[in-house]
Amino acid sequence: MQMPSRAAPSTQVAIVAPSLRILGGQAVQADRLLRAWKNDADIDAWLVPINPLPPNFLARAAKVKYVRTLLTQLCYWPLLVRELRRADVVHVFSASYSSFLLSPLPAFLVARLLGKPVFINYRSGEAPDHLSRSRIARAVLKRTDANVVPSRFLRDVFAQFRIPAEIIPNVVDLTQFRFVARRPIRPRLLSTRNFEPLYNVECTLRAFQIIQRQCPDASLTLVGAGSQEQRLRQLAAVLGLRHVTFVGPVKPDEICHRYAEADIYLQTPNIDNMPSSVLEAFASGLPVVSTNAGGVPAVLTEEVHGLLAPVGDHEAVARQVLRLIRDQALVDRLTGAALASCDSYQWDVVRGRWVALYRRLAVARVRRPQAAMADAAPPLAGTGES
Repeated sequence: MQMPSRAAPSTQVAIVAPSLRILGGQAVQADRLLRAWKNDADIDAWLVPINPLPPNFLARAAKVKYVRTLLTQLCYWPLLVRELRRADVVHVFSASYSSFLLSPLPAFLVARLLGKPVFINYRSGEAPDHLSRSRIARAVLKRTDANVVPSRFLRDVFAQFRIPAEIIPNVVDLTQFRFVARRPIRPRLLSTRNFEPLYNVECTLRAFQIIQRQCPDASLTLVGAGSQEQRLRQLAAVLGLRHVTFVGPVKPDEICHRYAEADIYLQTPNIDNMPSSVLEAFASGLPVVSTNAGGVPAVLTEEVHGLLAPVGDHEAVARQVLRLIRDQALVDRLTGAALASCDSYQWDVVRGRWVALYRRLAVARVRRPQAAMADAAPPLAGTGES
């Protein structure tokens, strides 16, 4: 008598990424991925936070900048050993520069020590400069079992350094971000980029000054936080801007309401990769104006899905926004094409790529820890790290 076949066991995936206590693109995408895997029969995924909380008795010391980094590392390494031990595959989110050394590098080394398949999910628009400077990053990325990037921009950057990478894009949820046609279009602008130099929110404010001269009732809502917040508030006052609202950080579950309240999405980064904010604006029906930084043109084709302007050119940015305000037909054409492009970023499409990758790595030969550790150690002399 033939026994009934059992369902294949789910693949155990440790996702090493920031928790939402660090509210940024990596944390948001990791959280969306974890939610998508919840109750999935094929994948059992859990978060291994790169920012674990120290014990309560060290909470006060953890508020001191450099002490916080030390305490985080003292908590992070044992957490990696404990959590990666039970994984079939280790999925490591990665940014650039010192963040790479403090988060992905330890996860890579521990995974190799434990003989676990590991891949880097690299997500930083600073990749061209980072990889040109860092021998450690290049060595690690060449030794992983795979590299995954969300855009063809990053895949092409990796190729310049002879590092293989495959594309699995970010995800946008059309049930959370609901399309509403903006008819008539109104000068209600929204930006959701954090107040850090690479996002150049100063350019947004200077563009808005020109826009407001033409449209006195125009408004600008700035969602985010960061090291430049006070400077940007002062600049808004110096420029004499009206109807500018700094709302601070907004939780991922609530950010959809900010898109629903706006009519035009505006961002002016100097460096970028595949911003989820642009996809969220597409899904919500907002026409998008952005600088042509990094991987943005790979998501937003000029005059098809939105409008682009040169990096740092606030006058060109303002002209593009004013075009939208004055041309309803242009708005309708751009937002329709932008919504159609969101089909490629739906979970039903992207899920299969993740499952195929996880399964491929899970069945790969596991090397013995000693050999794996010897292979994992990148050259440390003359690294060129800044």
